[in-house]
This record gives sequence, structure tokens and C-alpha cells, in this order.
Amino acid sequence: MIISASYKTDIPRFYGEWFANRLDAGYCMMVNPYNTKQVIKISLKREDVDGFVFWTKDLGPFMDKLNVIHQKGYPFTVQYTIHDYPRELETFVTKRKKSVNYMKMIAERFGPHVAVWRYDPIIITSLTSFDFHLNNFETLAQELEGTTNEVVISFAQIYKKTLINLNKASELTGFKWEDPADEKKIEIASLMAEIAHSHEMQLTMCSQKQFLAQGVKEARCIDARRLSKMGGSPIRAKLNGNRRDCGCYESKDIGDYDTCPHGCVYCYAVRSIKLAKERFRQHDPNGEFLYTHKENNNTKFEIDKGVNKSRQTKLF
Repeated sequence: MIISASYKTDIPRFYGEWFANRLDAGYCMMVNPYNTKQVIKISLKREDVDGFVFWTKDLGPFMDKLNVIHQKGYPFTVQYTIHDYPRELETFVTKRKKSVNYMKMIAERFGPHVAVWRYDPIIITSLTSFDFHLNNFETLAQELEGTTNEVVISFAQIYKKTLINLNKASELTGFKWEDPADEKKIEIASLMAEIAHSHEMQLTMCSQKQFLAQGVKEARCIDARRLSKMGGSPIRAKLNGNRRDCGCYESKDIGDYDTCPHGCVYCYAVRSIKLAKERFRQHDPNGEFLYTHKENNNTKFEIDKGVNKSRQTKLF
């Protein structure tokens, strides 16, 4: 099984010590977000893990952990989001200079195709216009050239919690936002594809096939092929995305919603920054769970015995 760590929260930035402790223990526990009375035990033993996919906006606190993971023989890739948005949109995210340097360090230590740059989600506001995105993307692509061969984009999906947080931040700081027409999204995707190509990167689109403009391919953020190259041997996996139009290979995510305190107002995984900060403060790096839900303390959990099934036999 491929382990995703995590599209629900930034484990490398905030929960790296917990991850290292769970790797030593050989397993972690998580609550099913769709059935909070079900607990899932996930093996992290080398014989059960095909590889890790780490998702982050700041790899700095995790760099030493990557060395250990590599020494233990686990293949891994990094989905690294860098878009240098204004503080009104992402309050506590590290600035781009540090992140660019970490991308370069990954390429030097582990190879130029271990990390994938993510410029997503693209959100159109009075602070981040179309012109802003094109100029910003060009600057970052130039700085990141040689560190990766792929950049993933997507456009902000305005879920209910996203709408609430965007409107609240808009009222507080005075910016305006919009969800532009599909034609405009296709146009900017096409222009970004040209920029990416000029810096030796393939532009891919995450879970939004309707915006696959010329030069844009479907993203596979959980990518068994990329992991296989990193590990030096083929990984058996099947395509099985976790949502509509998702092109990923099958994986198990070990994160938890409402635990990332980056403060991104467009985030789909956090109801409020206050809640995320509180859960981060309550986090126990020595615990089995990334976050222990208090409402379930006296509940007799069901253990999902189907998680550690034998590996898939279909080779990608």
C-alpha cells in the first residue's frame, strides 16, 4: 500500500516527530472521517508499505526525517506547494525563498524527480489577479528549474467551508475574490503550460479534467511510477482516485482534517484556523493518533481489519 501523508494536513511541517515515532512503532491509528466510530490501524512496516507521498508547504522541519526514511529503504515522493501568496490568503506559510531552497536540497540529495512542485489551488482575488498568477508562476518556474519535471495546478473549489472562510477573510482584510468562468481557467492553464514547458516541466491538472487545455496532462499526485523510479523497483498498484476525476493510484491517507494551522483561507480541509490551532496544541507526538477526537474517548471502536490486505496484483 502507498501511504499518503497527507492531503488532509501538513505532516512534514507540523507533525514530523509524530510520524517518525509511528514509523519506529510500525503502525499508526486513525479515525475514519466518515464514520467516527471506526478506528483504522495502518501498518507502516517496510514490508507493508510500497512508498510514502508527503504533502507540504514547508519541508524544513522534516528534512532530517527524510534522510532517515531513505536510510530505512522506503521510497518516497514529495508534493510541494509553493505559490507565495499574500499573507491575507495564507497567514503562516513560509515564504518562497526557503521552500525553493528545500526543493533544491531534495533534488541534490535524492534525485531531481523525487519532488513535484504544486501551484495550487489557483484562486483569483483582487490581490492575486490573472496577471499576478502568470508573473508569479513564471518567477517560481525559473527558480525551480532543474529541481523537478512536473508542476501540478488546480483551481480553487469553493466548498461550503471554503466559502465561509473566504468571505470572513475578505471582510476582515478587504480583498475581493471571484470564481471565474471555465473559459478563463482554461486560458490561464494553457498559458501556464507554455511557461512550464519553457522551464523543462510538464504542467498537470489535479482532479479537474474540464480544464485540460493544450499542453496540460492529467495529474497523478499519488504516482506509483514516480515512486518506482525513486525506489529502483516496480510498485504494484492500481489506479483508484479518492474523488471524482482523481487520477491517483490507490493509497491510504494517515492525516486528519482540521489539524493544519497554516491559516490558508482557501483550504478545503480546515473549518477554522482557531480549531486547527487548538487541535495542534492538543497533539501528542507520542500518541498513536495524529489527533485523538475527544468525543470518541468512551467509544468502543471497530478496528478495520481490511487495511493491510496483500498488495494489488495489477502492475501499473
